[in-house]
Amino acid sequence: MKLVNRLSIGQGKSNSHQAFWALIGSLSSFSLAVISSAILSRYFSKEEYGTYRQIVYIYSTLLVVFTAGLPQVFAYFLPRFAINEGKAIVWKITRFLILGGAVFSVFLFFASGIIANFLNNPELERGIKAFSPIPLLLLPTLGIEGIFSAYKKTIFIGIYDSITRILMLGFIVLPVVLWKGSYIAAIYGWNVVSLLTLLIAFFFKDIPFRGIESIRTSLSYRTVFSYSLPLVGASLWGMAIKAADQFYISRFFGASVFAEFSNGFIQLPFVSMITGAVSLVLMPVFSRMIHDKSDAKEIVSVWRSALYKSAIIIYPIVIFFIFFANDIILILFSNTYSTSTIYFRINMLLNFFNIIVFAPLLLALGKTRIYARIHMIYALVVWILEYLVIYLFNSPIGVAIVSVSLSIAAIIAFIVYISKLMDIGLIELVPFREIFKIVIHGLLIILVVKFAIDSMRITSTLIECALALIVYASILLLTSRLFNLDYISNIKPLLRLNKKE
Repeated sequence: MKLVNRLSIGQGKSNSHQAFWALIGSLSSFSLAVISSAILSRYFSKEEYGTYRQIVYIYSTLLVVFTAGLPQVFAYFLPRFAINEGKAIVWKITRFLILGGAVFSVFLFFASGIIANFLNNPELERGIKAFSPIPLLLLPTLGIEGIFSAYKKTIFIGIYDSITRILMLGFIVLPVVLWKGSYIAAIYGWNVVSLLTLLIAFFFKDIPFRGIESIRTSLSYRTVFSYSLPLVGASLWGMAIKAADQFYISRFFGASVFAEFSNGFIQLPFVSMITGAVSLVLMPVFSRMIHDKSDAKEIVSVWRSALYKSAIIIYPIVIFFIFFANDIILILFSNTYSTSTIYFRINMLLNFFNIIVFAPLLLALGKTRIYARIHMIYALVVWILEYLVIYLFNSPIGVAIVSVSLSIAAIIAFIVYISKLMDIGLIELVPFREIFKIVIHGLLIILVVKFAIDSMRITSTLIECALALIVYASILLLTSRLFNLDYISNIKPLLRLNKKE
């Protein structure tokens, strides 16, 4: 392997700078999911919307199988090779993604009837067949985030995601809104925009290598798959984990309850955006540091800094959403989905733990087999316990509680393993004291705000929620010095786009 020299591309760009643009990309992706769900859930019946969500669930579940872990390898290998080899590496991996997409599409078309029977929804067969060309078009687009993060050009992630997500939103939603189309019309629109996305992705994948003489890479397929195949194992178990609650609720409680669950059991927008951006930026950083045999304390310093900055931004948001969950669900999905509030609150508790982005460090250390093994144990336990909950209590809410509880347990297991692997105590690895202060501060303020807003008896849910957010944020900032917390200074680096760390 050739060690990457100091890259002229993106040199001097801070991690916070890179995270900002990755955050913009995540914002675009999440906005598409939330806005399209909010619109479609109003135009479709619960049964039709539930069928649409089941198709999305099937695609996202099987995606990890047919990508063979390849989208994750860009951020691992590109920082370890000379940029002259980068283009050859990118297109070598992309060719396999094209092949995986073709096999995925064929599988969906011919297995549509079996899947429909398995999920006890005959309408799924027609929907899956209409959806089947999409994997062939979308799988080759994967990996762009890893490519641009490796070369510290995450601004292009923001641009690419913004363009493609806006196009997707338009092509999926407009046929339904303007022509009163069914969920099949939305899927046809998705087919068209997937072709456009493929063309745009091929253009973007070539950007980092323009003006650079490309040479044949020494990276072999054997080396690539020796890293990625254990990730496939982890991804398969991860697929099983995500599939468990959705399968059980879809199978035993029907499309209507599945629609309520789908709209409620979602990640907070800014949590997934921030943690996704941090993970995307840290993976090539850790890969390069470990390859260069950097001191463990230096690696832990980067880890702790990222964790603290994530917590001080995310935790106040999580606390607000927990206390105003009902208002938020009503604003997003209407009174029809008021039942989704309970799923929303349950899932939000996970956000106090999933700010710990352990995957970049663990994968950069090359511990993909351990990563897969812990996922395997987690998957087996979640399927057994969720079945027992349904057998004993027949409760979809019980399924959600088990899902979140086991997710938290898995995160703790990963952190304990990393602590032992690096021979560093948990106290040194995780800034517990600082995190505790953030939580206590947020809880004290939100209790005051909640009491005050409820006393005002505002009739408009939107106005009530907006006013509560403004008051909460204002008091939080004004009282931050009392807790020795500085929210502003941790947000500013994301906005200083022209400064170095």
